[in-house]
Amino acid sequence: MTTPDGPVLGIDIGGTGSRMTLTSPEGREDVVGPRAEVSAEGSSAPQLAAELVDTACRNWPEQMAAVRGIGIGATGVTSLVADPGGLTRELAALAGVAVAVATDAVTAHLGALGGQGGAVAALGTGAIAVGHPGPDPAGSFPPRWRRVDGWGHLLGDRGGGAWLGRQGLELAIRCVDGVPPGGGASDGEQLLDAAVRRFGPPGDWPAQLYTRQDRAGVLAEFARDVVELAHAGDAASAELVARAGAEAADSALAALEEDHPAQVVLTGGLSGSHAVRTAFSARLTSRSPAVVEHQAAGDPLDGAVRLARLVAAGRLLPQEGVLWLGHPDRDSERTW
Repeated sequence: MTTPDGPVLGIDIGGTGSRMTLTSPEGREDVVGPRAEVSAEGSSAPQLAAELVDTACRNWPEQMAAVRGIGIGATGVTSLVADPGGLTRELAALAGVAVAVATDAVTAHLGALGGQGGAVAALGTGAIAVGHPGPDPAGSFPPRWRRVDGWGHLLGDRGGGAWLGRQGLELAIRCVDGVPPGGGASDGEQLLDAAVRRFGPPGDWPAQLYTRQDRAGVLAEFARDVVELAHAGDAASAELVARAGAEAADSALAALEEDHPAQVVLTGGLSGSHAVRTAFSARLTSRSPAVVEHQAAGDPLDGAVRLARLVAAGRLLPQEGVLWLGHPDRDSERTW
């Protein structure tokens, strides 16, 4: 089966923001949107996905009438969305077209490795790694995705933006309390100064952070300060950033199974940090010298487009907890 050349819609939903692109032989149209938030009811990703599809229908009615498939990668879809399968079926019924919804690690993988096998560690607001042996001889992706981490900023997401921002704030709070960090780590005076500039007096931080539904995104914003301080020579920040890179490497290697091609990619917003990437590479070399590190061939939005093309061509199988497929009823009509 050949991959269809008609228009497809790719959507990437993360803790920092969302992006959508409609890709066709004539070119591509792009839209940016809000970030996913988390409340007592779960993630806002389902609402964002529906809103973005609706936006696409309103902005590009002629192109959407010809769309062959929709691919959506979303943060938190595995653990913070009550019924991802139901969401996928609803979107397929609404659009009248095949839809694939996946954890954002799958679209990061498809984008970074260009549809090949191996493992990818994605460091965005959160952190997750995923491995896959790659397509079978027919060009289809069997349900063999191996996920590591992606547990959210309270339980995991080791090395991601929210994790790094939280680590920086914890070190800053130690300075406020006059409690030195353990293990010979450097103090966080410069981190404290940066946090005060961003959030104000430390006494205000709990009210600012604990009550926010987009807390992970806010913490990830402070990670930018941590990275900037690390690059400017602050020892405490440099130690945290190096830990982030090492954590990402550990997750990538855990996702890389024996029958996977021995190649890994670091992707996501934090992968742009030279210090993070250096620590990632060093950890890979020390633990698994035979594993080859590659530069990302594309980003998660590119992966969402690839996911859309795969579902349109019938080259995907669902995998509970990772990837869900929805197909319209044979007699259903598109609503645009």
